[in-house]
Amino acid sequence: MTETNISESKNIAFVSLDKPVEELADELGRSFGEYGFAVIENHGIDQALIDKAEAMSRAFFDLPEDVKRGYFIDGGGGARGYTPYRTERAVGQTVTDLKEFWHVGRTLPAGDPLEEFMPANVWPEELPEFREIFETLYAEFEKAGAKILSAIALHLGLEKNWFDATVEDGNSVMRLLHYPPIENAEGAVRAAPHGDINTITLLLGAEEAGLELLSKQDEWVPVSPPPGALAVNIGDMLARLTNDKLRSTIHRVRNPEGEASKRSRFSMPFFLHFRPDFVIETLPGCVDEEHPNKYEPLSSHEFLQQRLREINLTK
Repeated sequence: MTETNISESKNIAFVSLDKPVEELADELGRSFGEYGFAVIENHGIDQALIDKAEAMSRAFFDLPEDVKRGYFIDGGGGARGYTPYRTERAVGQTVTDLKEFWHVGRTLPAGDPLEEFMPANVWPEELPEFREIFETLYAEFEKAGAKILSAIALHLGLEKNWFDATVEDGNSVMRLLHYPPIENAEGAVRAAPHGDINTITLLLGAEEAGLELLSKQDEWVPVSPPPGALAVNIGDMLARLTNDKLRSTIHRVRNPEGEASKRSRFSMPFFLHFRPDFVIETLPGCVDEEHPNKYEPLSSHEFLQQRLREINLTK
């Protein structure tokens, strides 16, 4: 694997979400097919809300270690609340990543039939505004994600609203991520090479150098959105649905060097998921003689559980 010059990453689509999805569909589709990534600005998420969320995330991770660990849910698979530093391990890796995180999921009404798939959220008592800020941001991520999925649907030759029912009340998760200053890494990295499990990922906070994708040419290509923009990538579930026409690309967050290694890195990915009961079955339009179907039908919940076991978050 080799490193590429940052200028070579310019073929990754850079689009504005305030344009009609019909104008974005093929450019996004090209980028998702080649790189699995795109950069999106004017996504509709208010910058003031993003600023509040980033400040609240920092405030949580600044809490004492014993307070944070009080929100770790033993046996919860990391689905909600706090996951301690050096817990998650990428598939195929022998060491854990240099990160800690907090998960916010969907808030369901009492008695909802999807409760068996989605545990209740927990909220840190020390930060009274935490819940309101992140439930609001969660809803805004969903709106942006829905528009991106509409563009993807058109690129695939589907109706613009095809994905609406597949993600309605989906098991989406927002992750608040903290990568502490590098100390005694011992071969570990902030995020080892991995693919995402979900449908699409919308990432805020990737403007600091470090996020890289592995290209078809086996080269590490930097993904460098400007401040406030989203880095968006295809997850394994959508790759499976499209018979890999859209790529779930291996990516990483490499360790910084010099002064940058002495400071924390923060980001907020939103892992947009299908409904737990949605069956991921290859789209007929993604199968032909040159591209035979690679995958058997599997519910998104079954696929999620399978992958969580692989990354050390559940048994």
